[in-house]
Amino acid sequence: MDIRQLKYFTTIAQEGQITRAAKLLNMEQPPLSRQLKQMEDELGVKLFERNRMRLKLTDAGKLLQEKSELLLLQFDEALNAVREVDEGVRGVLSIGSVVSCISLLPKQIEQFRHRYPEVTFKISEGDHTFLGEQLEKRTLELIIARLPFEAQTYPQQFSILPLPSDPFVVVIPSSWEPYRNDKSISMKSIVNFPLLTLKTDRTKRMHNQVVNECRRHGFEPNIICECSSVAIIMSLIAVGIGATVFPKSVISSFPSTVVRMLDIEDADFQSEVGIIWLKDRYLSKSAQHFIDSFRN
Repeated sequence: MDIRQLKYFTTIAQEGQITRAAKLLNMEQPPLSRQLKQMEDELGVKLFERNRMRLKLTDAGKLLQEKSELLLLQFDEALNAVREVDEGVRGVLSIGSVVSCISLLPKQIEQFRHRYPEVTFKISEGDHTFLGEQLEKRTLELIIARLPFEAQTYPQQFSILPLPSDPFVVVIPSSWEPYRNDKSISMKSIVNFPLLTLKTDRTKRMHNQVVNECRRHGFEPNIICECSSVAIIMSLIAVGIGATVFPKSVISSFPSTVVRMLDIEDADFQSEVGIIWLKDRYLSKSAQHFIDSFRN
């Protein structure tokens, strides 16, 4: 069995039909069916259960799909590494980010594009679990996330470049008159604020940090909304519904005409941030240079 046949097999597995797979591979259906039969004969196992509508992977087929996809990725990485020896920094850089770190990207990408205009970007958003899975599948090269990075992949498989700590601030509507001239606020002053917190089914870290800091100052926060979207929380604050406690960097992407940021006078809790990538795995030149841009 060779690389060509592995590509045939993974395409059939992904499509679940010989006809659709043949179309994607730009070949006729009978030769593709013969290739599949040849693979099964060579391995001595059935790779698919066949029915009228769809091909379903057997246990042996599932194992081969898992191993084949990894081998094909490594093969492509090897080819890319060879091609990049004499090429400049170019191509598509795939980056993942948790929702609260998206605001760290625009300025960095703008500066990077000035230096490397032939690099384009593909950006995905998600929680730690989703991003970790995509990193393992190589659909992402880098992740920007809050630390510690809580994914299912073993921690020793990651390389992490810590970025400067991000202090928490209180974000309020610009329309709240009593605080119009204030630059800072104490934690106990927010005891009666209607608060909105960032929380998803799988990611509660930031929500828990805020709750724990409130409890450390002797009160239970008045949380009126838990939301998985930074943009939705900020839009609710903009119309005066409530306030939040967010890392300072999150606020940079939102206009100060509708929300105001107040430093916290009596609390020094920070959000740690980092760039994460797979240890000892191929990184494109563009990914290497993008990481280096955060070091400078």
